[in-house]
Amino acid sequence: MQSHSQDPATSESRSRFEAYNRLQAAAVAFGEKLPIPEIVAIGGQSDGKRSLLAALLGFRFNVREVEMGTRRPLILQMVHDVSALEPRCRFQDEDSEEYGSPIVSATAVADVIRSRTEALLRKTKTAVSPKPIVMRAEYAHSPNLTIIDTPGFVLKAKKGEPETTPDEILSMVKSLASPPHRILLFLQQSSVEWCSSLWLDAVREIDSSFRRTIVVVSKFDNRLKVFKDRGEVDRYLSASGYLGENTRPYFVALPKDRTTVSNDEFRRQISQVDMDVIRHLREGVKGGFDEEKFRSHIGFGSLRDFLESELQKRYKDAAPATLALLEQRCSEVTDDMLRMDMKIQATSDVAHLRKAAMLYMASISNHVGALIDGAANPAPEQWGKTTEEERGESGIGSWPGVCLDIKPPNAVLRLYGGAAFERVIHEFRCAAYSIECPPVSREKVANILLAHAGRGGGRGVTEASAEIARTAARSWLAPLLDTACDRLAFVLGSLFEIALERNLNQNSECKNTILDFLKTHRSPASHEVSLIADEKKAENMDGYVGFHAALRNCYSRFVKNLAKQCKQLVRHHLDSVTSPYSMACYESDYHQGGAFGSYYKPNQASGIGSFCFELSDTGRDEPMKDQENIPPEKSKAQETTPGKGEETHITVPETPSPDQPCEIGYGLVKKEIGNGHHHDGGGARKRVARMGGNRNIQPLRIQNGEGGLLFGTTENGMKSSSAYTEICSSAAQHFARIREVLVERSVTSTLNSGFLTPCRDRLVVALGVDLFAVNDEKFMDMFVAPGAIDVLQNERQQLQKRQKILQSCLTEFKTVSRSL
Repeated sequence: MQSHSQDPATSESRSRFEAYNRLQAAAVAFGEKLPIPEIVAIGGQSDGKRSLLAALLGFRFNVREVEMGTRRPLILQMVHDVSALEPRCRFQDEDSEEYGSPIVSATAVADVIRSRTEALLRKTKTAVSPKPIVMRAEYAHSPNLTIIDTPGFVLKAKKGEPETTPDEILSMVKSLASPPHRILLFLQQSSVEWCSSLWLDAVREIDSSFRRTIVVVSKFDNRLKVFKDRGEVDRYLSASGYLGENTRPYFVALPKDRTTVSNDEFRRQISQVDMDVIRHLREGVKGGFDEEKFRSHIGFGSLRDFLESELQKRYKDAAPATLALLEQRCSEVTDDMLRMDMKIQATSDVAHLRKAAMLYMASISNHVGALIDGAANPAPEQWGKTTEEERGESGIGSWPGVCLDIKPPNAVLRLYGGAAFERVIHEFRCAAYSIECPPVSREKVANILLAHAGRGGGRGVTEASAEIARTAARSWLAPLLDTACDRLAFVLGSLFEIALERNLNQNSECKNTILDFLKTHRSPASHEVSLIADEKKAENMDGYVGFHAALRNCYSRFVKNLAKQCKQLVRHHLDSVTSPYSMACYESDYHQGGAFGSYYKPNQASGIGSFCFELSDTGRDEPMKDQENIPPEKSKAQETTPGKGEETHITVPETPSPDQPCEIGYGLVKKEIGNGHHHDGGGARKRVARMGGNRNIQPLRIQNGEGGLLFGTTENGMKSSSAYTEICSSAAQHFARIREVLVERSVTSTLNSGFLTPCRDRLVVALGVDLFAVNDEKFMDMFVAPGAIDVLQNERQQLQKRQKILQSCLTEFKTVSRSL
């Protein structure tokens, strides 16, 4: 191996190499994604990556003790410096482009790698991290070469590490090697046959054609002793059938002696191993090997020279594109600096700041209104929520008192805004219509009925059943109303983040035009131009932490107040419809027309508006199946609202009692609406008098004298409908009437007017009063609050550093380009 004291690299290639090194350091420090040509070393653990890197560096630094690169990538920037007779290693500071002081001791180098790896993994609480360590090594015997060393592939996690560590390493290495501007240096030891390679398939997933992959067979000296003749050697060296016709692997052997030796002795041993390998192939194998074809790919020296020349070639080819990209990035950073300066300057201009904040608040409010009215920007697939996600994220869960899993139409679609609001309204309807009048004990019925009977008159049964229905409605429907308000408040509260994203997307369209104008006209009039621009678009208020927090809190408070008011309104409607003075229990024809129009039927598509149209994939073939939790209309177990011009079936609950010998259970009462006579349904069907509309109800026959039986049989001993059964059946009808009046006449319109109308009409005013109806001192608290100005200043400092280093790289690359 020839010493690099007489390095043939020209000053142009050295300048190009240094320029790319500085650009690489800047990219790591500022998170820039620049297509810099880089070599990424990958391979399984114990395949010789660390030994190869030490050989390239020209010195060892005890890397085996720290397992260099095992848990963090290591970017090795090797710089050939004839003046560095001893290695000088410097580490780039974390989150900075600056390098620390030179380190000469090999042990100190290993300690820095170990401490930085452990500190970051403790901070992130992970087993591996993709954030690289950058080390610059200047040495007279190092090539001008940069290699990214990656964690070695493993099959099983080490003791104390998570079981997912092997998968995390594989995923991270694939991510590092995937960019097309990176060259893959894949190492595999010679004892592994190509057909049984564990990691060759992983490399194929990254680079299927091996066009940017350099294959290195490490520990080649272990394979030499199995070769017997030239044909066997040539077949192995060609690797035909596994790597493709155009892929020629390199075969490398390195010293096995791990004792501490001087750097000069280490390099002498490397050169000696290369000569021993060639001598064995020539003299130890019958017929030797095809030197003309394979000699240039055998030995560490051949690989080192190829890597250095290939990287320089890639640097030269990429220089024009890199220069153009640097000019673009410098322009972008200059724009960001201009915008940041405008923000900081505006912080001291209260009038300008008020106007900018008002415009921003108004823009957010307008976006909220647009989302309520119907919008598909930003993408609902990303920002919308399914019904299940709404329930989970809101923390509300299922509807109280409802055992069924309510699945409204389009439950699986991701919706937001007005669409999600209407879906919750429909879900509330489904939940309300799934609740039946609960069973009532005989004692409760007796207490209510006897009290009404004692007042005289013939309406004891009617009044008792109405009172039972009113009590059940107050108990079971009130929690549903509160839950509906909470769910709708969550839907509206979620619109704030979506409105911010929508505002950001729309404002970005005109940002470049305005910034170009401001850059061109750097005069006192530029401030006026910025104000004109604010009138056309909401100013970007990023960085004003205090203002954003105040705006978010005001919006949240506004939605909570709407929910509180709506709860009071719907509770008022519930109190009204369940009042003893309400005629809802006795109406039978309110649904037939008049001022209120037709009623809502949960199992018919004609009455529920747009949400009967199932748009999800699950509803194409059977659009109403399992979507409204309502059995088919003709199901015997389905209760529909009584009082229609059609035959209606009502579930009649009854609690068995020891003093009632006849088994009534849950019967079906068949009542024909529109006339006064009744038909005998046969079997378990009971006769029920018409409660609504016909006020000439026969008083209940109560026996006086002998026992005064309340729940008995007819005089001839035949089973008939007892007073308890009649009251339960009638209460079920009254409950259905109350529920229908509440849902169809009151609640739906109240929720719409109570939530949506204020968001459209009053949101801007409400937020404006909260935020801006204060004196200047209190207003500025939002912008000079702890952390607000500091964030802006820190961002500006970072931008200034980024601008400085990128401008320096740009100047350097312009010089490099002129020499091409």
